[in-house]
Amino acid sequence: MDLLKSLEINDVNPGTCYGQGTWADSGKSDLLESCNPATGELLASVMQATEKDVETVIADSVKAFKEWRTVPAPVRGQLVREMGDALRENKNALGTLVSVEMGKIKQEGDGEVQEMIDIADFAVGQSRMLYGKTMHSERPDHRMYEQWHPMGPVAVITAFNFPVAVWAWNAFIAAIAGDTVIWKPSSSTPLCAVAVQHICNKVLEKNGYKGIFNLVIGKGSVVGEKLLHDPRIPLVSFTGSTNMGRHVSESVAKRFGNTILELGGNNAIIVDETADMDMVIPAVVFGAVGTAGQRCTSTRRVIIHESQYDTLIQRLTHVYQQVKIGDPTKESTLMGPLVNASAVSDYNAALGRIKELGGEIVYGGKEIEGDGHFVEPTIVKAEGDWDIVHHETFAPILYIIPYKTMDEAIEIHNSVPQGLSSSLFTTRMQNMESFLSARGSDCGIANINIGTSGAEIGGAFGGEKETGGGRESGSDSWKQYMRRQTNTINWSSDLPLAQGITFDVKE
Repeated sequence: MDLLKSLEINDVNPGTCYGQGTWADSGKSDLLESCNPATGELLASVMQATEKDVETVIADSVKAFKEWRTVPAPVRGQLVREMGDALRENKNALGTLVSVEMGKIKQEGDGEVQEMIDIADFAVGQSRMLYGKTMHSERPDHRMYEQWHPMGPVAVITAFNFPVAVWAWNAFIAAIAGDTVIWKPSSSTPLCAVAVQHICNKVLEKNGYKGIFNLVIGKGSVVGEKLLHDPRIPLVSFTGSTNMGRHVSESVAKRFGNTILELGGNNAIIVDETADMDMVIPAVVFGAVGTAGQRCTSTRRVIIHESQYDTLIQRLTHVYQQVKIGDPTKESTLMGPLVNASAVSDYNAALGRIKELGGEIVYGGKEIEGDGHFVEPTIVKAEGDWDIVHHETFAPILYIIPYKTMDEAIEIHNSVPQGLSSSLFTTRMQNMESFLSARGSDCGIANINIGTSGAEIGGAFGGEKETGGGRESGSDSWKQYMRRQTNTINWSSDLPLAQGITFDVKE
């Protein structure tokens, strides 16, 4: 395939980039096959890292960190700038590969690469703004201030649904902070990671650096567990399921390491009686159908005022009938496949539970026969307290839930264990302010008159409750990739103690 060749991907690819810039090619590891979820076609195979490979990468990453941390932050930013430029040159090819290997439509694949470029631009600016604070000491002739130092090798474990962007959210901020990065991508999308690593290697070699960005592809039981338990890795950033995130949190916490957790989302849009339905419909459709419902910010629930209930269902059904499902690389396609057969099974299991509960499937609800992992986008009349509604199914299933009062709507909204993204459509200021207040949405992201899906890199991304509480990308999230140090300098000739304590020692 010309696409793979353009990104330096062959039939069998090395899967581990050593910290000092060489690919593991021992031939002793198992092969990981990557298939196109739209056709079932084998794209290529990748050699999985052994435990010895991972040890080599960690050791070399530690070595590279000791040099990288001494490089001035603005100079580190220049390297990230060149990464952004390299991604611009490869945007079309890499965006297509994301579409082919993961299954999201080409526009979304290109958009994901654009996110990488945007966060590179953000990180370049941030490299000159790693600000500390100064404060007044209570002791005379003393100066106090805070500064931030590089932390060490950072492990970034990403999920299949954003196979390249989430790496960039972490890697570019970590790099300008002075950290090195060890990336374990999803086993469902290894080729995207190999392609990005090739881009990294060229930029690093051009600038005379090694081991800043590193890749280890392999089984979670081998690669993942080694990264979680190794004390040389002070920070693990994990994107994935809540169940696995709980294991990550417990494992890293046992060694007093730090984590950034981006876990489950069960995102809702509240639609009040004043909402502009011409804005609501496209927001709901993109949120629920985009990426075949496989975004952590996908819209799972619409909590709608009873006066708008029938109108919403009628209009949504009409639009869903026009959603073109198929080859994600074709311009006319609006929804591609689910990532694999397991995802289709989860979709079918959720539909089975819906039927047990007496839910009415308004539209969809079927698996589409053929070679790929395609399903119909589905609309369900539901109750807010159903167990299946409180569970995140990573598929295009949308629950429509009526409400009478705004207090009731917010209660339904906050009743699920996840807390990532949320939205309210309204033209009433009182409802808007209530939703954004401390007694409103309990999510990390709360929007007004835009949907739940999609986020700009300038704002910190993350959620609360079972979503994990981590923050990536914009705002001051850079602080998570550095360690804080408080400094006090006594420039007097005396040694006064804090709180006015006297401690006379006679020699």
